[in-house]
Amino acid sequence: MDAITLLRDDHKSVEKLFKQFEKAGDRAFVEKRRIVDKIIEELSVHAAIEEGIFYPVVRATVPDMDDTVLESHEEHHVVKWLLDELTDLDPEHERFDAKVSVLIENVRHHVEEEEGDFFSRVRDEIRRSDLVDLGELMLEAKKTAPTRPHPRMPDSGPGVPVVGAIAGVVDRVTDNVSGVAQGTVTAVQDLIARIRGQERPKVSPTGSGAARKTAKDVRTTAGAAVEGVEDTIRSIQSAASETTDAATAGAKGTATAAKHSASSTKTQAKRAATTTGRTAKEGAKKASKTAKRGKSAATSS
Repeated sequence: MDAITLLRDDHKSVEKLFKQFEKAGDRAFVEKRRIVDKIIEELSVHAAIEEGIFYPVVRATVPDMDDTVLESHEEHHVVKWLLDELTDLDPEHERFDAKVSVLIENVRHHVEEEEGDFFSRVRDEIRRSDLVDLGELMLEAKKTAPTRPHPRMPDSGPGVPVVGAIAGVVDRVTDNVSGVAQGTVTAVQDLIARIRGQERPKVSPTGSGAARKTAKDVRTTAGAAVEGVEDTIRSIQSAASETTDAATAGAKGTATAAKHSASSTKTQAKRAATTTGRTAKEGAKKASKTAKRGKSAATSS
């Protein structure tokens, strides 16, 4: 399957989901959530293989496409923010349907532009056999592509396939990141060179200066992505620890307060009992004296 056919098939799959959402009833909240979750996954994977593989090849081999590709990146950026906001939004929220409608409008506009002049110009410049190889690369990349939007991650540059693979691993809870990602970078570079009618330059074991710089850029970007993931994990662990400590301290404080309260209540009860006993004793004495006086008066009479 060539690259453009692959992307067109993705467009059809997403459009089918759009129509399902539009036909869902106003209160079909469970069904709408299911459909939107699938839309998020489909569009995230689709955007990742376009940004990491298709767009770089187009910019490098099709004349005068820089502005078109950059505009496509920006359209993706807007869509990914909408997807990110929809990820955890309650389908009963008053803005859920509105956000999905805006998302659908943006994606349909983007698809219309791509399937028009964009794809036509690509077919005119890239041979069918090369488009098939490009399609195979993209199809393979789908296996490790992110299934969530990640709007803050870079969407262009040499490190995108690596960063995308890392995000895909986090999303899918899989492994084998660097081999797949670095293999994709190399394969894309090879394909670009072949389309241009060039051979990749032979390099020494340590590589040329340009190759070393590219590798360094890739490692730096990948390292930053990994650090970002690790920071997130550390933040979650720290928050969990603080919550546990707070809960423990709260429990101890409550137990101490309860103990003090019980002790105070016991002391107050003891004092009250002592006071009541003393009052009762004094009352008994007074009653006894009164009785004696009455007895004496009766005897005198």
